[in-house]
Amino acid sequence: MKRKNTQSIADVLKDFFEDNAGLYEKILEERIRRGWEEVLGPVIMRYTQNLYIRNQVLYVSLTSSVLRNELTLSRERLVKSLNDYAGANVIRHIVIR
Repeated sequence: MKRKNTQSIADVLKDFFEDNAGLYEKILEERIRRGWEEVLGPVIMRYTQNLYIRNQVLYVSLTSSVLRNELTLSRERLVKSLNDYAGANVIRHIVIR
């Protein structure tokens, strides 16, 4: 016997995340944190001390002043790359300390 009120998994997940928007935002923020290492590589991750997101701004603490200067010059490209990695516009600015 075939059920008549079935939904696809995609529809169920879409409904779930529409009802729990805060959870979906946290998942996207975690994708950005994972994307930092994926996009920039393990070498830069070694110099990264702290990485967090607040109000669509990514805050990054680095131990290397030379690396800090280089990444500051390419902030806009980093924002685009990280948002592309996450698949959504999660961050709009990066503050590098």
